[in-house]
Amino acid sequence: MACRQPPLNSKRPRTLLCHDMKGGYLEDRFIQGTNTEDCYIFYHWASIDIFNYFSHHMVTIPPVCWTNAAHKHGVAVLGTFITEWESGKDICESFLSSEDSFRAVADKMVQIAEFYRFDGWLINIENLLCPDAVKNTPIFLRYLTDKMHSSVPGSLVIWYDSVLEDGKLKWQNELNNQNRVFFNACDGMFTNYNWKEEHLQRMVAIAEDRLVDVYVGVDVFARSEVVGGKFETNLSLQMIRKYGFSAALFAPGWVFECLPTNEFHQNQNKFWNLLCDYLPTHSVSMLPFTTSFCQGFGKRLFFRGKEVHAGNWFNLNAQEMQPLFVDQKLAGAGGSWVRTRGCSEDAWNGGCCLLIEGALVSEKPNVSVRLLSLLAQASPRLFISFIYKQDCSDRVRLALEVTTTNSCSCENSQITTPQDHRKGTIPHLLPETDNLVSQFKKQCDTQPVEGWTINCYLLELQESFLENVFVNISRLPDADAKYKEKEEPFAFRVGEIRILDVNSLFAAPVQVQNLTMCNTLWRRGFNDCKKRENQLYLSTTLRWFYPPNTAVNFRIFCKGMEHHQSVTIAESEKMVLIGRAYNRVYRVVDIPIPDPPVGTSGQVEFLVQPITKEGFVGQSSNCSRLVVNYLEKQ
Repeated sequence: MACRQPPLNSKRPRTLLCHDMKGGYLEDRFIQGTNTEDCYIFYHWASIDIFNYFSHHMVTIPPVCWTNAAHKHGVAVLGTFITEWESGKDICESFLSSEDSFRAVADKMVQIAEFYRFDGWLINIENLLCPDAVKNTPIFLRYLTDKMHSSVPGSLVIWYDSVLEDGKLKWQNELNNQNRVFFNACDGMFTNYNWKEEHLQRMVAIAEDRLVDVYVGVDVFARSEVVGGKFETNLSLQMIRKYGFSAALFAPGWVFECLPTNEFHQNQNKFWNLLCDYLPTHSVSMLPFTTSFCQGFGKRLFFRGKEVHAGNWFNLNAQEMQPLFVDQKLAGAGGSWVRTRGCSEDAWNGGCCLLIEGALVSEKPNVSVRLLSLLAQASPRLFISFIYKQDCSDRVRLALEVTTTNSCSCENSQITTPQDHRKGTIPHLLPETDNLVSQFKKQCDTQPVEGWTINCYLLELQESFLENVFVNISRLPDADAKYKEKEEPFAFRVGEIRILDVNSLFAAPVQVQNLTMCNTLWRRGFNDCKKRENQLYLSTTLRWFYPPNTAVNFRIFCKGMEHHQSVTIAESEKMVLIGRAYNRVYRVVDIPIPDPPVGTSGQVEFLVQPITKEGFVGQSSNCSRLVVNYLEKQ
């Protein structure tokens, strides 16, 4: 998990998101993604601290794509252990019958979390417990919590408000003397949703110095008698924060499940913007830093500003670092406003870019918008690249700004005027002819693309933390009087931001090694595109070696998919991009392969190209190739 500030164990109230959608394991269960058009996406990661994947299976393991996306943003991930109804009562009576049995279950839960690399469990016992079972439940919780802490540093075990210390199933909607025995045995409690303000008032005395370990439940669907919910969830959070508690938002996918899916992103942004005053954000302390703001889906797939695949796709593994989203009218600025949102109509890399849009009036001719909060120890010389596209008049300009600090602290304000900056700096813009710019473009295989502007900067620091990244939007003075009284609209598409140590531009590239294949399947079947009934298809698993945590993804190419006229593949045949991998393994599924030449073997070639954490593209010499010869059995 990415290092974050403030740490998860700080005494600041936290926000837990409990993701419960249609039973779980939908399109998110596909490790390599899917081509589905309408999928639930979450991207307000800076506003939450813990992500819980919930379903009604007894053991719910978060899909790896959710874990990857959350960890990238410094957010902890919890699985769910749930028992319900009569069958749940029988299960609990069995595994909670003795110390040996509940320790065996806890040990297995720890192993599962370790193997799938998530950070703990929500424990939800929603059935009666017999005397022996309820007596052993706090001991089970303490043992599980201690084992998780030992095996997965920073992990959490959270208990759901359901069973009482006498074994009865009776939701309390609060922490009280009837359920605090479970709270005392683990890292926190997630309360039921039907609380009122008097419940919160009582809990202040009960929780004592553990206020932030009480996660007050908020049902976003607003079922039964609850405070807030739906687009009034801010009322719940306002009251919860008044008393210093953490919050647990249950099923914020309501905006996808219950509202028109073609308006999902507008409603998602509206929902989270209404909550922003009550959601303390955190910073991700990470350098090198690179993001194209891809949200893990797209109508098309782009690479370096060019379309490489047409058609819908969804893969949360592809989600890159998300910004601090803004949607506000500017105080004291007449009709000025600014909004940031993902835009899937265009992209530099992946499926979408970041759209910054708004309007400025002459009385307030500029505004700075905080996009990223990093709080990362910076090297003395930083290279920054900033790629954007301008969709407005040239009377509005966009510039990159950063702030630095000598200490680690966290701000919540997302919009400032320039004079509010703390140690604000405009990095030095480098000319196209600068050696650093040339080396950067070489490492990234970056070529000019119509409409996109690529600016490169040098930032020199001394023993500082890089704190925030802003964009400053400014309206130029109007010589023509007819423009002075008008709002000046603006729209910029930010395609990519990278912040790198200058020395990394000259580091020797690492080569992909030991590319192999296994679990290979050849078959013949109908080809819809070519109307062939006897098309040859190949499925296989590719594996390779590359140093861990040094690549953000790998591009998988194939050559030899055209009609064979000779044994070897023609040099003129192009490599075809067949997929992207986010680990050192990729399953090739049913790629059409031409029949081999009569009487001899055919040939197909695979190539794996790394994209490093700096965003550098592996050159041909750093890729790994695997040539496969195949022969038709007679």
